Amino acid sequence: MSLTSAYQHKLAEKLTILNDRGQGVLIRMYNIKKTCSDSKAKPPFLLEKSMESSLKYINKKFPNIDVRNSTLGPVHREKAEIIRFLTNYYQSFVDVMEFRDHVYELLNTIDACQCHFDISLNFDFTRSYLDLIVTYTSVILLLSRIEDRRVLIGVYNCAHEMTHGHTDSSFARLAQMILEYDHPLKKLTEEFGPHTKAVSGALLSLYFLFLRRNHGADQWRNAQLLSLISTPPAMINPVNSDTMACEYLSVEVMERWIIIGFLLCHGCLNSNNQCQKLWKLCLQGSLYITLIREDVLQVHKVTEDLFSSLKGYGKRVADIKESKEHVIANSGQFHCQRRQFLRMAVKELVTVLTDEPGLLGPKVLYAFMALSFIRDEVTWLVRHTENVTKTKTPEDYVDSSIAELLFLLEEIRALVRRHVKVIQQYHIQYLARFDALVLSDIIQNLSVCPEEESIIMSSFVSTLSSLNLKQVDNGDKFEFSGLRLDWFRLQAYTSVAKAPLHLHENPDLAKVMNLIVFHSRMMDSVEKMLVETSDLSTFCFHLRTFEKMFATTLEEPTMLRYAIAFPLICAHFVHCTHEMCPEEYPHLKNHGLHHCNSFLEELAKQTSNCVLEICAEQRNLSEQLLPKHCATTISKAKNKKIMMQRQTPKKGEPERDKPGAESHRKNRSIVTNMDKLHVNLTELALTMNHVHSFSVFEHTIFPSEYLSSHLEARLNRAIVWLAGYNATTQEIARPSELLAGVKAYISFIQSLAQFLGADVSRVIRNALLQQTQPLDSCGEQTITTFYTNWYLESLLRQASSGTIILSPAMQAFISLPREGEQNFSAEEFSDISEMRALAELLGPYGMKFLSENLMWHVTSQIVELKKLVVENMDVLVQIRSNFGKADLMASLLPQLMGADNVLKRMTIIGVILSFRAMAQEGLREVFSSHCPFLMGPIECLKEFVTPDTDIKVTLSVFELASAAGVGCDIDPTLVAAIANLKADTSSSEEEYKVACLLLIFLAVSLPLLATDPSSFYCIEKDGYNNNIHCLTKAIIQVSAALFTLYNKNIETHLKEFLVVASVSLLQLGQETDKIKTRNRESISLLMRLVVEESSFLTLDMLESCFPYVLLRNAYREVSRAFHLNRVPASTH
Repeated sequence: MSLTSAYQHKLAEKLTILNDRGQGVLIRMYNIKKTCSDSKAKPPFLLEKSMESSLKYINKKFPNIDVRNSTLGPVHREKAEIIRFLTNYYQSFVDVMEFRDHVYELLNTIDACQCHFDISLNFDFTRSYLDLIVTYTSVILLLSRIEDRRVLIGVYNCAHEMTHGHTDSSFARLAQMILEYDHPLKKLTEEFGPHTKAVSGALLSLYFLFLRRNHGADQWRNAQLLSLISTPPAMINPVNSDTMACEYLSVEVMERWIIIGFLLCHGCLNSNNQCQKLWKLCLQGSLYITLIREDVLQVHKVTEDLFSSLKGYGKRVADIKESKEHVIANSGQFHCQRRQFLRMAVKELVTVLTDEPGLLGPKVLYAFMALSFIRDEVTWLVRHTENVTKTKTPEDYVDSSIAELLFLLEEIRALVRRHVKVIQQYHIQYLARFDALVLSDIIQNLSVCPEEESIIMSSFVSTLSSLNLKQVDNGDKFEFSGLRLDWFRLQAYTSVAKAPLHLHENPDLAKVMNLIVFHSRMMDSVEKMLVETSDLSTFCFHLRTFEKMFATTLEEPTMLRYAIAFPLICAHFVHCTHEMCPEEYPHLKNHGLHHCNSFLEELAKQTSNCVLEICAEQRNLSEQLLPKHCATTISKAKNKKIMMQRQTPKKGEPERDKPGAESHRKNRSIVTNMDKLHVNLTELALTMNHVHSFSVFEHTIFPSEYLSSHLEARLNRAIVWLAGYNATTQEIARPSELLAGVKAYISFIQSLAQFLGADVSRVIRNALLQQTQPLDSCGEQTITTFYTNWYLESLLRQASSGTIILSPAMQAFISLPREGEQNFSAEEFSDISEMRALAELLGPYGMKFLSENLMWHVTSQIVELKKLVVENMDVLVQIRSNFGKADLMASLLPQLMGADNVLKRMTIIGVILSFRAMAQEGLREVFSSHCPFLMGPIECLKEFVTPDTDIKVTLSVFELASAAGVGCDIDPTLVAAIANLKADTSSSEEEYKVACLLLIFLAVSLPLLATDPSSFYCIEKDGYNNNIHCLTKAIIQVSAALFTLYNKNIETHLKEFLVVASVSLLQLGQETDKIKTRNRESISLLMRLVVEESSFLTLDMLESCFPYVLLRNAYREVSRAFHLNRVPASTH
């Protein structure tokens, strides 16, 4: 064939296009096979019962199908739907047929041109040729594995004929192809017989390269492969090779070329000894080779089956069996040792390049070699782990340290990406100042150089000579794909038999051009090079193995720091997509994102679990420092002499370790649980903090966000757990103890800020803020809900029943010593320190929620009080008019019903409001401590409120002050709660009347309290054992709220209450019944308490209606009685 026809055949262009087209067709065949093997994705009519007989008929008669047959009735009914569903399938099969035609045409042309293939010279030409053969073979083999291929093609053609009246134009040839490839390898070997010379020549050029790339770990180690520091003087020398691209060529790709090449062109195995050696060497490498994704070729079985059917191949069959035994016995350990070597060698390489990234210029080839070697070892392990199910040595296919290898691969990729400018700056100078000059000299020394070749090579020199360093500094985009395609064309022109310029006669030209191609790729195709050498998208189709490797990594503590490699590899999945099969893109995207999410979720879960376990340990240590634990130490110090006199300690009294004892160790080799947790956390923190973000299918992933969300959720659950709330037994932790525990948790988490990479301040802030709400972000109850429920259901309920009393002197609720009525000490949950701790935990939001719940209980009591007032309205109206007439009052008072009930309900309200006042005081102190700059203006603003200020403004200011814990004359929360009770049926005047009469009812009922033995005023507690001192707060607060709501003067009505109450108590002084006057003096003191509680009343007002001398006498009597009661006890 003439040189002119060699130019016209455009071999380089056709190989490039057909290889890309072949990949697309192969992926379409894979997609059809995958779809048809999945009952959920299969075309629906293939599963219909009514279509079963039609499908059987088509499969049996294919391709000679009579569409008039009655069996095909269901197909006729569904023909439109069938065509709509199967058009893509059918056209994909047609694409296979057309691809086949183009491949054979090109292969015949190459044979006619008598092309010379040599991987070390015309690398691109040889590689593209072998790739085309393997791709074509894979397409045919995959086509033969689609079980429904006849049905799909036959059904579509029937529907087409029924619709258009004739068969599809491609059907006859397509059906013939399907029949021919029922036994694909037999047919393929027949077809490739004429191409044996070209194929075997291309494969033989791989011999020394394949032999070198299959060295074991010991040979690699002796050669100090990938080591930059083995020869320090040569560290900055550029790494050059006569075959640059061969250095990072995948061994898996070469295996595929050799196995499939000799499978199709097996004739040379008996005639050429070197072919036989190469084939046997390849057979000893793998049990399986990949056709596409997870579809593999079982090398020895398929080869043995084919050769067994051929005459004269008995020795080859024996070689296959021997090679298989060798693989099973040795390959597992062989690859295990290579992975072990790569872990050490690549770790050293990464360390050096990280420290001196400038070495990426001259030594970047080492980076791509390392990537290629790692990728080959990982893919070998993956495909054998997936397919070797029965083996005597399962450990050969399990690697607990695989995460480190994956991590190192990602590290090199990141290094190359990060320092791509360094690589460009080095290679642009190399291209312009060395490559261009060497190439120019070689061109000038060529003995023969045709015009076409001369033009191409001259363009190379001019392109390279025009490069300068400023282009890199200016950020110019480089494009050398045209230069590389021209070199590909030149390889084709100079590889045909009748070419004037033969490449194999001018190896120096090939060597320098291969070097230039590599250098040009460092300028514009670094990312493509990374994909070519390190793409692990195979994991997208071996998900079970991928997940097992991840699970194994989590079980190995030393591998935890490398676990981030698994989510990073999910970013590779995007590289397995192809434009000819867009329908699988969403499916692959879902796989990538799902597994990336699941891996990061698991890592975040493990990290947060570890953090919270250490927090729990820290909390245990912190708990040892609580004041309650020092009682034993103080007791021992006080009674030291007595303890020393004891000869033997009491049984059952174990010696308690003092705080800090856990830090004393006699031997550093003793590892505590805390040590293990810290080591574990260090490893997990390294992996979670390794990268700030990365992309998976256009989604930007932030590992720190996964950790933050898990840490936040776990911290929420931990805080709730620390509270220890039990709804059944009504047990809960003291607020101060919970606060100490929470502080221990928070202080440790804050110390991790720089290690975890997560925004721990935000995590803590969000978690604590959620705990101030009734429910957290997961809908679970928080400590705000628990403490609100507990204080209402346990403490205040028992306070209402009289087993717990409020002691103003102690500023706490205290438990009365009664057997079996409560299981906790009230003062431990309600003193000043506990209220401060509660306010610190719940914050303003939580305290507001607590207040609202307290007010709900208050309003429920007010509703009942109003009912009692309404029942007694007539009598109360008369009493209000005639309270000064003793005779008339004597007859009216007995007519009142439920006076005791009124006092009891008002006392309950007082208890609740007193507790709220204590909680508010705790909030005020906490708020003042945390935000003094806010508290000052709030208090100042409150001072500006006067009785003349508009009520809406007053309530707004008081609401602000109340939210900060500042006490107010009018409680805005109570006003709002009562306002919500206003009935639509009753008018404001009626409501106002009820409020006035309620005060009258209370005033005239006070003398009844004197009959209660518990109504004695206790000087020590500064209160009463039945909590009636809380009445004063209830009277003042409820009155202020009611009359604010009705826009009436509060002071006027409280004066009226004082007058009526004074008259009632003064009339009690004339009572002769000792039972009714038992605690008259104690009850009289309530009058002073009312005045002290209210800012609207003064002692002068009280003096006008209740002489102060009576109060002084009452104090003296109460004090005398209290001391008289204590004398017998002291004497005893």
